[in-house]
Amino acid sequence: MSANSRPEKELPIISKPANQALDLAGYYKLEQFTEVTEAELLKLHGMGPKGIRMLKAALQERGLSFAKKS
Repeated sequence: MSANSRPEKELPIISKPANQALDLAGYYKLEQFTEVTEAELLKLHGMGPKGIRMLKAALQERGLSFAKKS
């Protein structure tokens, strides 16, 4: 996939491994995280607790949150 065909990213800069994990999983917009739980994101190789905290803070700034555990 070329850089030109990718959607515009609006995610915070976390760590390189975490950002790559999110890219590979197709996460580009904060609103996408309202449909996934923290536990599901932690399963991505490269994503850790610090990345989750940073995403959670960015979501809260917009009045959003991760999906609740079912």
